[in-house]
Amino acid sequence: MKKLKFTKDEGSDFYKELRMKVDAYFEDKGISKSGNAAFKAKMYLYFALDVLFYVCMLRAETRGEFILFYLLMGLSVLLTAFNVSHDASHGIAVKSRFWNRILFQISFNLQGNNAYVWGKNHTESHHLYTNVEGSDIDVLNNPLFRMTESQERKWFHRFQWFYAPILYLLYSINWFFFRETLMLFKRSSRTISVTIPAIEIVKLVVYKLLYIGYMVILPALALDFSWSFVLLTFLLNHFLVSLIFVGVLGVSHVSDFVSHPQADENGKLGMSWPKLQMVTSIDYNPDSLFCNWTLGGFNAHALHHLLPDVCHIHYRQILPIFREVSKKHGLKYMEMSYWEALKSHFRQLVIMGKSQHYQVRTYEG
Repeated sequence: MKKLKFTKDEGSDFYKELRMKVDAYFEDKGISKSGNAAFKAKMYLYFALDVLFYVCMLRAETRGEFILFYLLMGLSVLLTAFNVSHDASHGIAVKSRFWNRILFQISFNLQGNNAYVWGKNHTESHHLYTNVEGSDIDVLNNPLFRMTESQERKWFHRFQWFYAPILYLLYSINWFFFRETLMLFKRSSRTISVTIPAIEIVKLVVYKLLYIGYMVILPALALDFSWSFVLLTFLLNHFLVSLIFVGVLGVSHVSDFVSHPQADENGKLGMSWPKLQMVTSIDYNPDSLFCNWTLGGFNAHALHHLLPDVCHIHYRQILPIFREVSKKHGLKYMEMSYWEALKSHFRQLVIMGKSQHYQVRTYEG
């Protein structure tokens, strides 16, 4: 991973004042930045739904019931990841550092993915160097997609806006079976390499086998359904999870409103870290109680990137502060409806497929 240097600009003073006012908000209210009672209630609810739907799935008597409860379980597990795993990875789900680590490990590893790999690279790569190719692990270098100007444009990229939704269905399957496995051999569509400690390699293999065990083998053995039917349901679940996952996260950083800054030959970016977060993230419906409750604050991505030490349950309350301070310092806070964010996402795919270069769309607010 290329480590970069930042430049002091208006974003520096913006961030200083933002931190000061947000800290003052929590001090004046006498509350913690970590999850409150509402968060804990939501956490218990999602974990309970995970177990409930799994038990209902194992007790299904018809194929329709099996598919229904299997997909509901998959959706519930994804929402648990959005609302619990993510905040726990940042150490803010609960006050206890120990329990944050346990919550993160349990809720992430039991999905068949490695918590260490995701957590380390999410915080040390994506959060630090958002949208900077070669430094942000989430900037893909997949030959089927062209996401940045530096990537070679192929003839078929002009159709990427059309076939993208089909490939999006494979996101979680690719993550589970190939993404982390390829990282072990230093081969990945990610633009940076990842070193995985030996103990995490063991855990990676063990949890993937365990996941296959309770998601495929146990249902196939416990119920009077064919292996092929269970496998098809397993794939259908991953298709659903993938579509929702990419639909929630993809529109935040792949948009014709956001930038993909490049460092100079000395590894220096021409902006501060706070400004980088503001020009590379789109927020949609940040005031929505429904989005906050279901998406765990992922719809308020710029806010989260700048304040990763604040639990998402507080985002709606501190949003006015965020808007006020960003406006004061002349930094545009790009917020819109989800529909506008989705349209912007596909416009970006069209532009990068047809043109060698593109001009970042000006956000008018």
